[in-house]
Amino acid sequence: MDLVTRLRAAVPAEHVLDDPAVVESYLQDQAEWAQYAQAAAVVRPRSTEEVRAVVRLAAELRVPVVPRGAGTGLSGGANAIEGCVVLAFEAMNQVLEIDTVERLAVVQPGVVNDDLRSACAAKDLWYPPDPASAPWSTIGGNVATNAGGLCCVKYGVTRDYVLALEVVTGRGEVVRIGHRTAKGVAGYDLCGLMVGSEGTLGIITEITVRLRPQRPAERTIAGYFDSVVAAGEAVSAVSASGVVPSALELVDRHCLEAVDAWKNMGLSTEANVVLLGRVDTPGEYGEHEARTVLRCFEEAGATWAALSSDEHEAEALFDARRLAYPALERLGPVLTEDVCVPKALVPEMLARIEKSAAEHDTLIANIAHAGDGNLHPLLITPIGDEDAKRRAQAAFEDIIADAIELGGTVTGEHGVGLLKRAGLRRELSPAVLEMHRAVKTALDPLNILNPGKIFT
Repeated sequence: MDLVTRLRAAVPAEHVLDDPAVVESYLQDQAEWAQYAQAAAVVRPRSTEEVRAVVRLAAELRVPVVPRGAGTGLSGGANAIEGCVVLAFEAMNQVLEIDTVERLAVVQPGVVNDDLRSACAAKDLWYPPDPASAPWSTIGGNVATNAGGLCCVKYGVTRDYVLALEVVTGRGEVVRIGHRTAKGVAGYDLCGLMVGSEGTLGIITEITVRLRPQRPAERTIAGYFDSVVAAGEAVSAVSASGVVPSALELVDRHCLEAVDAWKNMGLSTEANVVLLGRVDTPGEYGEHEARTVLRCFEEAGATWAALSSDEHEAEALFDARRLAYPALERLGPVLTEDVCVPKALVPEMLARIEKSAAEHDTLIANIAHAGDGNLHPLLITPIGDEDAKRRAQAAFEDIIADAIELGGTVTGEHGVGLLKRAGLRRELSPAVLEMHRAVKTALDPLNILNPGKIFT
């Protein structure tokens, strides 16, 4: 009996897809340069029991299982492995509970980030993690990569909001880890360990997240700069000032031009680099913080800077930030970096990125969660130009080396997946890598859960 037949015996047959044209659409995420292979089947489960049935069968047959959310990842973490079963979670998309007293929500992994945020807003609550892909990415995928976002400079990343998880282990057992209480330190932090593990330690089937009260209105500060290095100096100045902005985002000229060409917003005619700050502290002190950020922009050499008095105009600027990546994709294949360095070294890292672009004759656009040192250099190559692709790959490796040299990390929020495995070996010592592998072996002894990701 072949694998597909046995899958259809284990779960409702209509949940198992093996039409090659359909399966093809599930084979890779948005990391265009990451390799992928042909899956044997795609299963779209509706329940934890169906996930357990699939994993138990995979364990019996030693078949790899690759979990997948919306496929918006940028590191190849959800890419198919030859002969694997892809577990696609778009049908497990229910918000199961929102508790306004405990300020928590319980969701299935296929819930879209923005849908959860909207459901919480209806109850005057807020789920902070807001990756740029929030309109499409799922909470399960966000948990798998420990996604960040625009407001994480002040409010933290996904791991800071995950209270509890339901997980199917590599042996096909269903376990619950974490807690619903405000505090809890019983045993090891297995919940925190699972966040960011990219499906290599367990298959997440339910997520309990911490919520906050709705935030106050934000004040937006915009600054235009002649260079990314000057904008980086402004970022360092804001950090040194003691103000913790609710967002501090950088968008360079290449991104602005791409957005203008697509959406005709007219931004690239006014600036080489735009720095966008927000503060959400209420009252008079919030006004003081906003003016401090404005002063930092001006003293760092902004050619123009102002507190926005038009909320629609301010939101349009942040829309340009969110549109940068898809706008650049229109120019050719995009290789996305995700390095993070100490905030004080943001200007130095941006200068090194510019140097890599020149040395390797590669177009590198820059967007960044600049307030926490998380930079996203985007390397663009003409379609079909293999020499340009080789040059871009060399620049990619140089940027990773520079980030590590400056005391940074190879990934701040996109995950290691396939693209950053070599970088991870450079960042972590052999002893620490062995600790990671020991955890993987303990929780997935048959090595069927997304094998080959994160580590080679």
